[in-house]
Amino acid sequence: MILVTKPYLPDKSKYIRYIDQIFERNWLTNNGPLVNELELKLKEYLGLKHLLYTSNGTIAIQMAIKALDLKGTIITTPFSYVATTSSIVWEGLKPIFVDIDESTCNIDPSKIEASIQDDTCAILATHCFGNPCDIDAIQKIASKHDLKVIYDAAHCFGTKYKGRSVFEFGDISTTSFHATKLFHTVEGGAVITKAPDLLKRMAYLRNFGHDGPEKFNGVGVNGKNSEFHAAMGLANLDDIEEILLRRRQQCDYYDSKLGKLKIAKPIIGDSAEFNFAYYPIIFESEEICIKMKDGLEDRRVFPRRYFYPSLSSLDYVEHQTTPISDSIASRILCLPLYHTLSKEEQDMIIRILLRTQNY
Repeated sequence: MILVTKPYLPDKSKYIRYIDQIFERNWLTNNGPLVNELELKLKEYLGLKHLLYTSNGTIAIQMAIKALDLKGTIITTPFSYVATTSSIVWEGLKPIFVDIDESTCNIDPSKIEASIQDDTCAILATHCFGNPCDIDAIQKIASKHDLKVIYDAAHCFGTKYKGRSVFEFGDISTTSFHATKLFHTVEGGAVITKAPDLLKRMAYLRNFGHDGPEKFNGVGVNGKNSEFHAAMGLANLDDIEEILLRRRQQCDYYDSKLGKLKIAKPIIGDSAEFNFAYYPIIFESEEICIKMKDGLEDRRVFPRRYFYPSLSSLDYVEHQTTPISDSIASRILCLPLYHTLSKEEQDMIIRILLRTQNY
């Protein structure tokens, strides 16, 4: 059986050494030494000034919304994982969906201004599949209309924009370190900002608002993460260059063998250094997409229709028209991609796709 992804696992002995430290200290959570070490090493590796490690990427988005004190409506993308939209609704705001650019699968900046309302407070955009949005265009619109910018950069570990980590951009960027991600801590995420005041606010938010053992600074949640999760992150971070290289090689191999398949792929902008976190392919019709998916699954290969359906069709949001997102969502398939996926397994996937196309 070949799944769409499998978590990268580091050398077990390395991980166990970290676990032994946890048992020796008997310090399991609440901003322990491994959490602090992971934050420092992530900032060093990514070239970031500020980063807070969180329990997951969804709480990271919710903390970003709360820290910016947003109210009203938020411009967002209909083509992303459900957490992007559900976080907006969870925090009591209304998502306004702006359709995507067909070539990139990211929110289309040329359509944003027409959707801005009197109570619009922010833009929450996803760098879909690790492909950076048109950051300059979005920031220009945000500055013109006095809007905050949050980036859902869940897919973006290792991605750069104009030579800098894509996490540096926006008022706040959030990311996920879930087990399905290129870099993971089993469960986890982070919030990133260049603003010290926002960092301080989110530090309170992450820990129930605690400002000492008997004092509180505003409302907060439990957004912390544990020493055990940080241990996995530290062990995996040692191998990140190998992980990134392997993904690039696997994607290049798919590219070299799928030339005869009638597909399109998201276009990566010239300003981006891509991390090859996913391998999405877009078919000419939903019928062909389902035919290909069924052909793979018949042979115990399990791709995923990321991201289907469009978030604008969720039953807890007001219906909005997003024809490009709807079309792409119906025709897209992410092929298996993970560190231990062999060339022989890729060859089998490629053969199934090409044969299924010709039936």
